[in-house]
Amino acid sequence: MTNLSELTSMRVGGAARAMLAPATADELVESALDVWGSGEDWFVLGGGSNLVVADEGFDGTVIRVVTRGIRELETTGDTVRLRVEAGEPWDDLVAYTVANSLSGIEALSGIPGSCGAAPVQNIGAYGQEIASSLVAVDFVDYLSGERERIPAADLGLDYRTSALKQGRRGLVLAIELELTRSADGLSAPVAYAQLSSALGVELGDRVPIATLRQTVLELRASKGMLLDAADPDSVSCGSFFTNPIVGENFARTLPEAAPRWANAPEPVAVAVPLGEEPAAPPAQTDFRVKLSAAWLIERAGIRRGFSLPGSRAAISSKHTLAIVNTGGATAAEVAELGRYVQTRVFSEFGVRMLPEPVLVGVSL
Repeated sequence: MTNLSELTSMRVGGAARAMLAPATADELVESALDVWGSGEDWFVLGGGSNLVVADEGFDGTVIRVVTRGIRELETTGDTVRLRVEAGEPWDDLVAYTVANSLSGIEALSGIPGSCGAAPVQNIGAYGQEIASSLVAVDFVDYLSGERERIPAADLGLDYRTSALKQGRRGLVLAIELELTRSADGLSAPVAYAQLSSALGVELGDRVPIATLRQTVLELRASKGMLLDAADPDSVSCGSFFTNPIVGENFARTLPEAAPRWANAPEPVAVAVPLGEEPAAPPAQTDFRVKLSAAWLIERAGIRRGFSLPGSRAAISSKHTLAIVNTGGATAAEVAELGRYVQTRVFSEFGVRMLPEPVLVGVSL
């Protein structure tokens, strides 16, 4: 029996009662429908890079997605559509696009995990998100058992979340992306200050796609954010907390030095009776602001390398957003450190830190 610690980048978690790894998409659908019809508990496992499983394991069936493949669907002018099987490793896809001068996801280089999990989390880094390139997902719905193509606009993609993460259960079989063929081999405009600084260019400039990818990989490695057997700081889930998004009025109560970035205003819900024209929405009074989780953690007194007495879980020595397994840590120790970070930040700033990884049998 395989422990889930062997299949996750955090290296914690007990065994599942059953585990399936169908070799083809059709077998994957058939297996999922059989498990769902049995009524037993289940979850889908991709690359295991964004997952913390309880030490007791999982009393149900784990459906591993291992189907791979990248196929060009069509080309219109300089626009190229790709269909990518859910089990394809994400960074292998990025490497493929860079090698073929396809621009649009090059700043997402080095992100671990599978392509099927990418839209669930709406992965993003260095000024790009998958939401910008995603056209649709091929999906099997848990409730109906039907296989369907869901347009990206219907996935509720937002900062590190989606409708698939917020409650729509099922199985992503493949993703469809729309990218740009770069005749001159240049990237999309650089849209992140840290990346532009590392490249030595201005925001909005374009650089060779391969250069941008290599620079992103170097930046991620400097933070312990690449899966690397030689780097103990990479035994983690990457960023353990999302950057909090708060109201502008609340953000004004934080120290002036706290980094913040304007975000979209909160949508206003308006109920309109059938047959009537909706009135103009009220003026927005509280815009949303994104804060720096790393800054909040550090200013709450938690430094790089910090660990609780006797614990084998620690804050990364390279980046305060990551919790790492320093060797033999348990899921309970990871969760205990996560709760400690939450408590310190909330006590200091009144900000609730939300975990980024999926937690199975683990509570924060």
